[in-house]
Amino acid sequence: MGKIRTRVLGSEEVEKKQKEEQKIRSQAKKIEAKPKENKVKDVKVDKVKKDKQIKNETKEKVVNARGKKYQKTLKKMDKTKTYFLAEAIKILKEVKYTKFDESVELHFNVEEIGLKGEVELPHSTGKITRVKIVDDKVLTDLEKGIIDFDVLITHPSFMAKLAKFARVLGPKGLMPNPKAGTISPKPEEVVKKFAKGVLRWKTEAKFPLIHQMIGKISLDDKALVENATVFIKSVGTNHIHKAFIKTTMSPSLKLNLEKLT
Repeated sequence: MGKIRTRVLGSEEVEKKQKEEQKIRSQAKKIEAKPKENKVKDVKVDKVKKDKQIKNETKEKVVNARGKKYQKTLKKMDKTKTYFLAEAIKILKEVKYTKFDESVELHFNVEEIGLKGEVELPHSTGKITRVKIVDDKVLTDLEKGIIDFDVLITHPSFMAKLAKFARVLGPKGLMPNPKAGTISPKPEEVVKKFAKGVLRWKTEAKFPLIHQMIGKISLDDKALVENATVFIKSVGTNHIHKAFIKTTMSPSLKLNLEKLT
């Protein structure tokens, strides 16, 4: 219980004096409390600074976790600059430090989830596309959980039998459908089309991101530029917010899409 203070009643002069003293005491208490408030604020500020410092240190550790060759490559790239395709591909070839034939990849941040399409690149990507036509053997393999194809083509007569596998094939983008051109009365002709190098692309299921391999670093510069250009146009520059190009092991370079030819 707080200290009880008495007040003399009846004398205006005494009452006025007591009120002034009480006011002074209240102000003094507020002044004493301020350092505590400031201390709390200081603690909060210190915590924010510490969190920021930890975040920066974590980023630095992630970067430093890369090998010396990667670090050396990173120093040759200007992360603040945007590059035209031909220039970016030339740099990727110059900084290559691995012995194997790396893939050249495009990575897009697009306007919305659900974008998809297909495109035939002018030059081979160097990747073999496994295409299969639905038959009894494929159905038996699916029953066992075996999926050893990248594209599945079917005759309309097999669609009823394929229906029960829709939950498995659908999320993987492997379920034949008319829009993708993978249902045809002449599946053999469709196989030739996809085996030739037709790519089906789409955003990630939960994020507006597209990732696509458009060739091997051993392809000549012109072929890589042409493959990249055709793929970018397929997605549509109006849909792309940010675009990056990299190889399997290299840092990425930000692309300038204003001039593709």
